[in-house]
Amino acid sequence: MAAKPKKQWEYREVVYTSKRWRLLQEYREKALRIMAALEQCRLQTLMHGSIARGDVNERSDIDVFVAEPPSSFLVEAALEKAGLPINARLLVQATPLYAVKAHIMIDEKTSVSFPLTRMRKVEREFYRFGGEVTLRELKASMRVIGVDKRLMLIEPTEKGHLESSIVGREEYAAKVLGVSVETVRDRVRALLKRDEVGRTGVFIKRELAPEETFEMALQKLADENPAVRRRLKSEA
Repeated sequence: MAAKPKKQWEYREVVYTSKRWRLLQEYREKALRIMAALEQCRLQTLMHGSIARGDVNERSDIDVFVAEPPSSFLVEAALEKAGLPINARLLVQATPLYAVKAHIMIDEKTSVSFPLTRMRKVEREFYRFGGEVTLRELKASMRVIGVDKRLMLIEPTEKGHLESSIVGREEYAAKVLGVSVETVRDRVRALLKRDEVGRTGVFIKRELAPEETFEMALQKLADENPAVRRRLKSEA
């Protein structure tokens, strides 16, 4: 069941069990291997979400993100060189206004994603909103502040974390997260709407054929879809 947004703002302390600390270490070690493989090919990576914050559970996904649009060939070559399997390649666009992204699935819970078009400021800040760490920070066992899908601000502590709702506290959240208030309000609106109407899916999600590159698939999609074509023309 999807996590529901919380609207109470009082702080609550969460103390992690030894099992949760082990799970976090396991996920981080897996992320480190992927990030190191990509950075050996000079691809700057980020780990975001619960693994960056520390509040993982057994349903947590591992999504390594390359923020600047890279050559998809370079990404795939780096993974193959490191012996990391590529089980599926997906082209995804959340809404007509959002950047088209590539998702390379290593397994059902582990992926590498990167934009195929430039992201708007609010899109890029989405990752900082949820919490993001670099490879260097991950190696140093850093955990960072961020917001989960319940709209709870997660603040790491020595024993676990403190959490409190950001609903009605958007300006404060923007300040401590280092993002714009616009980004915070955008995420609050989106997650509260999802809570009301349920998950609405994504605008485009297509699996690539074995012979396709992401760049070829994007061009074909632009030829077929006016919304994608307009998104690409806006960057020209």
